[in-house]
Amino acid sequence: MLDGPKAQPICLCMTDLASFPDGFRALIVGASGGVGRALTTQLVDHSRCAEVFAASRSGVDIAGAQSLSINYDDPGSVEDAVLAAAEQGPLHLVIVASGVLVDDAGRGPEKSWRQIDADHMMDVFKINTLGPALVARSALDTLAKGDKTAPEKAVFAALSARVGSISDNRLGGWHSYRASKAALNQILKTCAIELARKRPHAACIGLHPGTVDTSLSEPFQGNVPDGKLFTPAYSAGRLLQVVDQVTAEQSGCVFDWAGDIIDP
Repeated sequence: MLDGPKAQPICLCMTDLASFPDGFRALIVGASGGVGRALTTQLVDHSRCAEVFAASRSGVDIAGAQSLSINYDDPGSVEDAVLAAAEQGPLHLVIVASGVLVDDAGRGPEKSWRQIDADHMMDVFKINTLGPALVARSALDTLAKGDKTAPEKAVFAALSARVGSISDNRLGGWHSYRASKAALNQILKTCAIELARKRPHAACIGLHPGTVDTSLSEPFQGNVPDGKLFTPAYSAGRLLQVVDQVTAEQSGCVFDWAGDIIDP
């Protein structure tokens, strides 16, 4: 890891997730990554969460979670994984925690338009935009509704980023990553509009986890201010607080780890 600020300590104050029904069911996609694994672990340890499904390309093994295999190159595997998670009942919380900044070929964020590369951009969009869209295509129909007398809260969320905000872009660069997250935010907004008609007590949102001490951010941690590099556990804890507090009226928004709405 490059020299940089120390990461925040583990978040010890887990939210009670009281806005979800007791015995709620959760699916984490991208559970092999730093934030995804931390989310999965905290939900497994949560007394009110009955089942946790951990989906990843590698089929990650996390104690207490049911492992599922998912590959964005195979859209059928996405549907199969979601349906397997929903086989025993509706889902109350689905979080897509997958993401890429540097691709498998070692190509990272562009510093100039001259560095735009078609293959890199397609790889980034596949994971950051298309992947969550494929999960949404299957998962939104599996979200819990409850009944008229006892509606149940449900949340679909995907990890976005502050740099996906078009209005907040003052530095330029990072063309593929910025564009892929901006496109993701539009997909989440569009899905939220449709979701409101079918499940009025559900929310579809984006989540900005902050800069987290993972392999994704490792090459870029040198410029992170002190106290702003989070451990995966700290970030996951804050994100769970956000999904606990979010309401259906806020569906379509992108929230940062502190619960503040990020401008489009």
